[in-house]
Amino acid sequence: MSKKSGSLFNMQFMTSCISTTLVLLLLGLVVFFVLTANNLSVYVRENIAFTLVLNENAREADILTYQKELEQKPYIKQSTYISKEQALKEQTEAMGTDPAEFLGYNPFSPSIEIKLNADYANSDSIRWIKTELAANKQVTDIDYPQELLDAVNSNIRKVSLFLLGLAGLLAFISFALINNMIRLTVYSKRFLIHTMKLVGASWGFIRRPFLLRNVWLGLLAAALADGLLMGFASLLVRYEPDLLVIVTPEVMTVVMSAVFLFGVLITTLCAYVSINKYLRMRVCELYYQ
Repeated sequence: MSKKSGSLFNMQFMTSCISTTLVLLLLGLVVFFVLTANNLSVYVRENIAFTLVLNENAREADILTYQKELEQKPYIKQSTYISKEQALKEQTEAMGTDPAEFLGYNPFSPSIEIKLNADYANSDSIRWIKTELAANKQVTDIDYPQELLDAVNSNIRKVSLFLLGLAGLLAFISFALINNMIRLTVYSKRFLIHTMKLVGASWGFIRRPFLLRNVWLGLLAAALADGLLMGFASLLVRYEPDLLVIVTPEVMTVVMSAVFLFGVLITTLCAYVSINKYLRMRVCELYYQ
């Protein structure tokens, strides 16, 4: 084998690396969107609020005690007490006029706005949560946008199924593309493999340089793909800082790890399978493959 053909980082290697990087980048983007869609669904569901309208004669001390009790519930993420005076002030600012001026009294009741943990923001859980909350004598009414929640959950379910299906499809396509590329590379060396067999080299000795080459291929391609994905995420967050809620460090860690593992495992596995194929062949079969 000549020095040029034996070089690890030759033109063929760099071409394979670029192709593998693009495939891993595409796969990484799908994983990224699957995970951020899940974070987005949690964020949306946890920001749809209940409003507990309370008895207008309820004492503030009793209301605050009840609010503390609510915050101990496992399904409550956050609660906010809104007094009659605060409700009147907010409505006056929104309407541009004071309802108490022409009514002669404050028409609003005190209330507590609560937000649920995402695991409980579904129709089944809300049914028994509303029953439990309504059992308290201080609560006179419960206002909750049920139709909005149902629409959000339905859309999230559809998007999640679509993204999971797309991820599975792209994983299969990625495997096929990388496998074909590596098979072509090994195919070009099939006579060299046979020559090494003739001089008595063991299968393990013959495999070693091919496997090493493809381990490096997977590592470099995964590193390049991860770098591009990090750049993409950084641009998103810089453009819209609020996206930090869904584009979290945990998401990027999982995405980068998935790309890294897939890149190394798939290139190594495909190389191993392809090399074994030609190791088993007789010389006459090499001309017809």
